[in-house]
Amino acid sequence: MRKLTILGTGFAMATKCFNTCFFLELEDGSLFLTDAGGGNGILRQLEITAFDYQKCHHMFVTHGHTDHVLGVIWVIRKVADLMNKGKYQGTFHIYCHDVVREMLLKMTEMTLKKKDFARVGSDILIHEVTDGETVELPQFRLTAFDILSTKAKQFGYCLQFADGMKFTCLGDEPYNEHDRAYAEQADWLLAEAFCQYKDREVFKPYEKNHSTVKEASELAEQLGVRNLVLYHTEDKHLATRKQEYTAEASQYYHGRVFVPDDLEVIEL
Repeated sequence: MRKLTILGTGFAMATKCFNTCFFLELEDGSLFLTDAGGGNGILRQLEITAFDYQKCHHMFVTHGHTDHVLGVIWVIRKVADLMNKGKYQGTFHIYCHDVVREMLLKMTEMTLKKKDFARVGSDILIHEVTDGETVELPQFRLTAFDILSTKAKQFGYCLQFADGMKFTCLGDEPYNEHDRAYAEQADWLLAEAFCQYKDREVFKPYEKNHSTVKEASELAEQLGVRNLVLYHTEDKHLATRKQEYTAEASQYYHGRVFVPDDLEVIEL
């Protein structure tokens, strides 16, 4: 059975939960990681979930904002250290657009120990993907797409499984019509929902190019999505977030709604 483990659910400046990132566990036990939060807290989150690095050979990084990319440096350091100790076999692949690739190469060169950085480019490969490019991975076909962000270049992706399952990650900004083919009729759609619609004047999501629960849910309904996962939220209402966000989403969307907490596991 496939499982989605949500490592973090918060926006960039969240202090009461971890930044948004997650991994998929596939039928053969392999793991696919997406983003890594804003620091070495990613190591704690992965440790709590008993994440087996040896089973993770593929990762996707959506964009270069601090809350998504800085944790990647720690993941690279951890994998490189395991390789140097003979505890990681094979190659670790990271997929991202050109801007993130350049950032990761520069940051690892500047911050990692020489023996760890020596793994980058040989055993740790950072692959540039372009808008609409497809990569064939062992468990699925990954198609990267540009969300056409007005802030920083950002990619989402669509995973197509052999059994027909369509799993789409929109990144952390509102849906762009440019990407309809990747999101429409998705079995699973992962979308940001910064706050409830009634709190839009408090949190001002539109100024940050984010959505409310209402808009994300209306989108999922329009696109015919079967399962909707909402995350990348404000962190002032964590105690009631699941109940309140789900209630609001259900007013506009008739599929299954998931508003996960950090470290929650969802069976796909």
